[in-house]
Amino acid sequence: MARERSTSPQGSSPTGAGTGKVKKTRWYHQVWQAYQVTRQSDPAVTWIMLGVVVAVVTLGVVIGMLIGQLVYVLVLSIPFALLGAMFVLARRAETAAYTRIDGQPGASLAALGTLRRGWTFTQEPVAVDPRTQDLVFRGVGRPGVVLVGEGPAHRIGKLLEAERKRTARVVSGAPIHLIQVGDGEGQVPLRKLPREVSRLKGRLTKDEVAVVLRRVTSLGGAKLPVPKGIDPTRARPDRKGMRGR
Repeated sequence: MARERSTSPQGSSPTGAGTGKVKKTRWYHQVWQAYQVTRQSDPAVTWIMLGVVVAVVTLGVVIGMLIGQLVYVLVLSIPFALLGAMFVLARRAETAAYTRIDGQPGASLAALGTLRRGWTFTQEPVAVDPRTQDLVFRGVGRPGVVLVGEGPAHRIGKLLEAERKRTARVVSGAPIHLIQVGDGEGQVPLRKLPREVSRLKGRLTKDEVAVVLRRVTSLGGAKLPVPKGIDPTRARPDRKGMRGR
């Protein structure tokens, strides 16, 4: 008796479609995407990267001629030139990413998303001024509670202080840090916000952090859409991949 031929999509697909496999994005595709996005807001990035490559290779040529090993030093300088260009791209991509979201509601939360670990931030603002749309976001970590306010310096201070008093009633003396995001006097620019938060010194144990987090979560918060997170480190090269792994 003849065996029936399979008519399922998986059996009839010569390319393996429907197998559920997701094609992995190569590191050079990520670098190219980061370059394309950065170039849109920073056209000078191309010439700066080329300048770094030329400068490093030229330095290699000079050193090679001085020590009598021109070919060896020239070949050695090429990977360093590429790494230098990738470093420049990473920094310019980071700046471009912050520039695109700066001024949008929830930009500080998107920036704080680049922190590696150790912090838990609310995905919605915990305080909103309905008239001015000034926002306050809250995070909990080893340094205590951090309240991050978005708004002009002459206005956001009142909203932050009100939220600090509300938070202080439930955290039993845990440190509360207030940070204003913006370009005004005494405020922290958006691109420096993650570094400002990461510099706070840890004062709580892991168990104490868990207790504080439960207590502040009970306070609830406001709801407001925020922009998607950013990943300025996306442009950093995979060094193992560059060596041909």
